[in-house]
Amino acid sequence: MLLWLTRPVPEVKPLPARSVVLSLLLGAHPRPLTGAELVGAGEHLGIAPATVRVALSRAVAAGDVTREGAEHRLGRRLVERRERQEHTARAAAWDGDWEMVVVTVAGRPGTERSALRSRMAAARLAELREGVWTRPANLERPTPADPTTTLFRARPDDDPAALAARLWDLRGWAEEAERTTAALAEAATPATRLALAARLVRHLAADPLLPASLEPHAWPAARARAAYDDYQRDLVAEVLGGTVASSSP
Repeated sequence: MLLWLTRPVPEVKPLPARSVVLSLLLGAHPRPLTGAELVGAGEHLGIAPATVRVALSRAVAAGDVTREGAEHRLGRRLVERRERQEHTARAAAWDGDWEMVVVTVAGRPGTERSALRSRMAAARLAELREGVWTRPANLERPTPADPTTTLFRARPDDDPAALAARLWDLRGWAEEAERTTAALAEAATPATRLALAARLVRHLAADPLLPASLEPHAWPAARARAAYDDYQRDLVAEVLGGTVASSSP
């Protein structure tokens, strides 16, 4: 028996209204949505119209959503974040090289170290040791640069698959992906399905995006992405009658 089958997905809570609004706009992007469409979608997901309107107004005030007349779109910051995620996820042929980012400035404040760690993780690098980040050089994007770091290309002498297994909890990631994908397929209510889809897309953002030769057998990332994209299309078609492009990272 696969281990993930013995570990139920923790109970998920319905998303707050603001997260629902942003999820709908993300799924419909680049198509704009009217306030009436968002209110109707919110009702379908069990959210009162007044609650949706308040959430939408606050999202506009915060710059997460832009409004032109009756139409609403994702704000520039969220669009750019989505584009960075899509760009990061583009894989290239792998020649065996690894990216390596080494911190070369000592005595940095904790806030700077934390910010760098977040940027490295967003770029799908893993921390080999304090101040040394690495990953296979198989992504079509610039290696993240920082004034406090120096960039290298390197090749490990040891088995690269074993190194990848040390750097990332591949088994744990696969189990969570399988469990959440299965739960999304079986969820009974629209609100629960949306919450599970949000959980799944957050998890996909932590996929290390390894070359196929380094992935464990039956790696579930492609199935999880397909399940999320299918859900987004179903959601927008069901509550808005529209079509959407793929939006998984």
